Amino acid sequence: MFLLKAWRSTAFGAYGYLNFTKNGFVEHSKRFNPEDMQIQIDGKNCVVTGANSGIGYATAKGLASQGATVYMVCRNKERGEEALSKIQSSTGNKNLHLEVCDLSSVQEIKSFASRFASKDVPVHVLVNNAGLLENKRITTPEGYELNFAVNVLGTYTMTELMLPLLEKAAPDAKVITVSSGGMYTSPLTTDLQFSEERFNGVEQYARNKRLQVALTEKWAEKYKNKGIGFYSMHPGWAETPGVANSLPSFNQSFSGKLRTSEEGADTIVWLALQPKEKLVEGAFYFDRAEAPKHLKFAGTSKSHSLIDSITGTLHSVASLDSSNPPLS
Repeated sequence: MFLLKAWRSTAFGAYGYLNFTKNGFVEHSKRFNPEDMQIQIDGKNCVVTGANSGIGYATAKGLASQGATVYMVCRNKERGEEALSKIQSSTGNKNLHLEVCDLSSVQEIKSFASRFASKDVPVHVLVNNAGLLENKRITTPEGYELNFAVNVLGTYTMTELMLPLLEKAAPDAKVITVSSGGMYTSPLTTDLQFSEERFNGVEQYARNKRLQVALTEKWAEKYKNKGIGFYSMHPGWAETPGVANSLPSFNQSFSGKLRTSEEGADTIVWLALQPKEKLVEGAFYFDRAEAPKHLKFAGTSKSHSLIDSITGTLHSVASLDSSNPPLS
């Protein structure tokens, strides 16, 4: 197990250095088709979580630039209002709305989903961007490890509860989940809340991001007849406030080599704009192209067989079949 973990880390480091940096983006962008980003999506409704900073902000701004009506889901009202105002000023698009919701709370997500459903608007694009890498073990008031609560349980609950509104936009509806290249270092595991005595936030984050990719596969299979496209992606190594706070040593070591938030968000916006017939259901995207979900000899591919039992657990924990509070 130690040797396998060491190989995953080494392979990930080499693969990432060649592809995930700013230089990787510059090289990959040589094959981009500029016409792909000239598509206007006026009248389409896009929901972006974690939209007040970093890649979420760049995504909201990019979609607004293409004419979309954007609903920015943010935890902090003041920072959300400031971000919304900046995007309106820079894009000239006044069709932006702030929705306040803490994605670490199942109950808050349920309240948000209920409020939003009352608008009765079709959701053409849901971007599950909100994410967290907390290095210390923190338990939410609902009883869940914080990274898991935001990255996994929050993403799962938001997506499942938005399905009726996504169906209203079928067959044009899309769910885009922002994963991370860090998932290459971890197989799927049923240990959702990291039961080991010595907590490792980076490893837990990698597990969460692997689960997001596997969830996307599962959703694509389960809801293939609902007219909703499910895709995961990763933004590469971008210089964002989240990275600076969670991985200060990494951020400092790669100073000047990291992507901008706009470069990190590029593939999210690209996915939102493309006709679904050009995309692969359940696929993992990076720099506007389908990317492998597993590194060679990393021993992670067979682990995706665990997804059925995991989704059953998530559904139960989120209590999506009743109005009862989630299980602790």
